[in-house]
Amino acid sequence: MTRTTYLDCFAGVSGDMLLGALVDSGWPVDALQGVVAAMGLDDVTVQAARTHKQHLAGTKVTIHAPDAQPLRHPADLIAIIEGADLSPAVRTKAAAVIRALAAAEARVHGMPVEDVHFHEVGAVDTLVDVVGTVAGLEALDVDRIVSAPLPWSRGTVKMAHGVFPVPAPAVAALLEGVPVVGVDVAGEMVTPTGAALVTQLADAFGPMPPLTVRSVGYGAGTKDWPDRPNLLRLVIGQTAESTTEASAETLTVLACNLDDMLPEWYGPLGESLLAAGALDVWFTPTHMKKGRPAVVAEVLCRPADAPHLREMLFRQTTTLGVREFAVTRRALAREIRTVSTPYGNVRVKVADLGDGTRKLSPEHDDCLARAAEHDVSVREVWLAAVAAMQA
Repeated sequence: MTRTTYLDCFAGVSGDMLLGALVDSGWPVDALQGVVAAMGLDDVTVQAARTHKQHLAGTKVTIHAPDAQPLRHPADLIAIIEGADLSPAVRTKAAAVIRALAAAEARVHGMPVEDVHFHEVGAVDTLVDVVGTVAGLEALDVDRIVSAPLPWSRGTVKMAHGVFPVPAPAVAALLEGVPVVGVDVAGEMVTPTGAALVTQLADAFGPMPPLTVRSVGYGAGTKDWPDRPNLLRLVIGQTAESTTEASAETLTVLACNLDDMLPEWYGPLGESLLAAGALDVWFTPTHMKKGRPAVVAEVLCRPADAPHLREMLFRQTTTLGVREFAVTRRALAREIRTVSTPYGNVRVKVADLGDGTRKLSPEHDDCLARAAEHDVSVREVWLAAVAAMQA
């Protein structure tokens, strides 16, 4: 069984909401205080208290630290994390979250990452939120995290550099390539720390996957929204193991119908799209209105690559419109191995089916090259590569 956590972000997400939801799900606040101690933050304490948001109970975690804090840059935070008496996995994941947050701040402020300092999100709060969340998920034996699309609210937020639109610029940068949903709420629903944690830790975004619910926890935020309780709902459950271990990710498909394009253009189009970052490109014959034969061109890509690939479709085809939709792709874990055959070295893609068996796929370009070198068929090289892998 796989232990899966679903983040139901109906009111947004922040670092303290994640901590509150973890404590509400059964992680002792004393364990969170132990994480703080492991980082050497001896003057910092955490407190968890039950609270209500629009008559719905949850846990609010508050971090208490002296007002006088040293100016800390990303390297300072990472040094504290790497020196903490915590598991290697917690240190690695927490450092990755800090790096993502620092990169977003550097990008929106137009400065080098090393010059970023955390006056807006608070260095101590950031450390406790990030490391505490990662450690709490590990303590609750979470194997996989799925998040709902994050809310994109409206309005403005006051920061050290002035008044900025909501979501804050760093949050907007972190949410590139992530499913979001517009909501008519004035105020900051997703904080920079919350965005960095979810985007770095979530394995997939979308609806809740099938699972058997084991616990439900609610983490409270600071603000109050007029139309919903300001709580993050964290659902932990068990999902049955499949016969294959396939990781899930949310991708984008771009599609357009082409009924007036020269056939010679399709090959170069596919090659240019793949060179520009498309994961796959395919063309499907079809019939359109008035019985016209046509081709559906479809492009599979990561969400962040969709804008420039869409622009390429407009510029390199005759289409006037491009459809766009999200899909979930499950991919088997795989690795590339090089085997020695009578015709030379051939790379072979090896996928693990999860039950001790494997799928083998020799690289076609290698087989083609070896076949040309030895004046044999591609099939012979392909079979030799498979035989070498099975030997």
